[in-house]
Amino acid sequence: MHALIIGGGIAGPVTAMALQKAGIDSAVYEAYDRAADGVGAFLTLAVNGLDALRILDLDAVVANTGFDTPRFAFLKGNGRKIAELANGIALADGTVSQTVDRAALYGVLRDEAVRRGVRIHYGKRLLDAGTTADGQVIARFADDSGARGDLLIGADGLRSRTRQLIDPDAPRARYVGLLNVGGYARDISMDAEPGVMHMVFGRRCFLGYVVHPHDSNVWWFANPPQPYELSSAELAAIDPAQWRTRLLHLFADDKTSAADLINATPNLFTGWNTYDLPSVPTWHRDRMIIVGDAAHATSPASGQGASMAIEDAIVLAKCLRDADDVGTAFATYEQVRRARVERVVVQGKRNGDQKAPGPVGRLIRDHMILPLAFKLAAGGANSQRWMYDHHIDWDAHDVVSGPV
Repeated sequence: MHALIIGGGIAGPVTAMALQKAGIDSAVYEAYDRAADGVGAFLTLAVNGLDALRILDLDAVVANTGFDTPRFAFLKGNGRKIAELANGIALADGTVSQTVDRAALYGVLRDEAVRRGVRIHYGKRLLDAGTTADGQVIARFADDSGARGDLLIGADGLRSRTRQLIDPDAPRARYVGLLNVGGYARDISMDAEPGVMHMVFGRRCFLGYVVHPHDSNVWWFANPPQPYELSSAELAAIDPAQWRTRLLHLFADDKTSAADLINATPNLFTGWNTYDLPSVPTWHRDRMIIVGDAAHATSPASGQGASMAIEDAIVLAKCLRDADDVGTAFATYEQVRRARVERVVVQGKRNGDQKAPGPVGRLIRDHMILPLAFKLAAGGANSQRWMYDHHIDWDAHDVVSGPV
């Protein structure tokens, strides 16, 4: 069996290595004509994602792309701490969630896939795909080249072309009303415990930051509220000086370190819209299927996007290994994954909605919702254990995945 994998981000190489472990050959086709080096900011690898990576012996490979982030500290814009909570549930050996550099993660996963013999082709933007009479899939790319395989896996992200080919009426990503901008503040001294992710519910903007435990840098992001979706051209027209001015204005009434972080950051990440994808009715058709953000993008506020894509890759490979045919494998994969990932999307939307309420909503949030929510969380009544305490048993042939 040979699989065509569309997309060379996180999901693509991990899917290729998972298929390899299942005895299935594959090749990755990336739309851009270069790798993702230097692209993007940083992200969370939750413990359930790290646990899944161990199945493919990738946990050590990604270890140096970031650092442990075992706890959250939640604060109001006036500097008052609301709560401090664990960032997920530590694994039995003490492994905790990590904050990792996105470009570095892309790089090590790509390099490891190539080292293991996976072929990655660049400049291959998918235009069309279809199933032949003999049950194969033919993909056609924008450079007039093509590829043939036994199945096609769309790991092509939020604006997935594969999703459109499977279902032309598939929903588009939902804009969640927030922008994302940030950077790495250099040589700055802060009164904050290294490795603890600080989440600040500011009066007009949400701020997140973590002091790197091994140097004097601080990784940070901000979520400026934006009521309507900006076009690519509108985002590109905002230069770094304008971003700085806007952010300084948004944080002017807060008693936080936001201004120090902004001024100590030589290069801001280019601002971008944030989205999620609540529910995609059709994940597969014939011999084509979607995984990761192509099937169920979650708001960054969930901290689970990369981990869900990694879980998808391994579960799909396991289903293909164990099923009698591709159709059964696809159906089993969807049955196992859909409820879990859509629940994560809902949780991410709920988390994100607290970042940018209006003036009245902010008062309700700060004085009623947040204190109650964190009190319940600390007491276990609102536990998110289901999200983190999830293990895929690769060796089992009866139960595909479930709680530890």
